Amino acid sequence: MTIHTELIDEIINGYGEYLTDTPKQTHDAVSIFFRNHLKVELRFASSQEYSLGWRSGEQEFRIDTAPLHPDLSSFPNHLHLPDGTVRDDPLTTPGRSPLDNIRSLLDTILENPVIT
Repeated sequence: MTIHTELIDEIINGYGEYLTDTPKQTHDAVSIFFRNHLKVELRFASSQEYSLGWRSGEQEFRIDTAPLHPDLSSFPNHLHLPDGTVRDDPLTTPGRSPLDNIRSLLDTILENPVIT
């Protein structure tokens, strides 16, 4: 069982009422579609390395751990905003369990997908 398979089971159990369909696993990602038209894509190489993207309407956001922005206090994790800016990641912590990071993300963006 892969980390993505485990996440799918947990997402169905914890967020099933919000889903339009069963989350889909591809080679390296899980795609999730919610009733509020929110689309989420999760990629985990490990609890330290991940990319979590979501789309609401025309706006796309992504949190990832690529070590590209050492000036941010949340380095290496950071949040990409739709306007192209990058800022501190307010939702996830590298090393925390993937499920805990996913819960933090989903609980926040299901309430309001637009993080500013």
